[in-house]
Amino acid sequence: MNRLRFLWARTLRDEAALQSLSVPQAALLEAMAGKNIALIGNARALAEGQAGAEIDRADLVIRINRAPMPSAQSHGARTDWLALATRLGEADRARISPSRILWMSPKRKRLDYQTTTSPGFYLHPLPDYQALKDRIGAPPTTGAMMIDLIQRSDMARLDLYGFDFFASLSLSGSRTAAQVPHDFSGEAAWVDQLIRADRRIFRH
Repeated sequence: MNRLRFLWARTLRDEAALQSLSVPQAALLEAMAGKNIALIGNARALAEGQAGAEIDRADLVIRINRAPMPSAQSHGARTDWLALATRLGEADRARISPSRILWMSPKRKRLDYQTTTSPGFYLHPLPDYQALKDRIGAPPTTGAMMIDLIQRSDMARLDLYGFDFFASLSLSGSRTAAQVPHDFSGEAAWVDQLIRADRRIFRH
């Protein structure tokens, strides 16, 4: 699909056309099978620790949005996949340099042509977003959508770093929990329930 056809599909909200640019979800789940996965949230508290080496030892390192990495000691240095719900500037794209971008946001108007034509691009289906929104009772964060997606795969292990559900705010900005449209206590309860039910998931 060329740029003009992409812009037309995005303007018309032609979901079928946009989905044709994505690898199938089944292929994405297969790519996670058997892997130890590190999913890195953007909680400020992560910068106070020394989890970087553990993160970089994972088979697959997935970061979120602009993926702030204050130091390799606290955050590691690798980014294999990047889960996005916001447009990525050229400086951040070059800094993070993911091998695959996953567009998780239901807001297709934010989706750009460069992202859709990147290798292995994945567009998260709207029904999956809506199902998780209904389960949590509020719009899910990018992190929550990724947890939901990863735990449906045959991954070996999922380690969550930088997920304190806004207790320490986010390294990505200065907004408070009251200024974002998410239910962090609801997400925390949902993740705790997942961890109790799935012995492959660990939160650090």
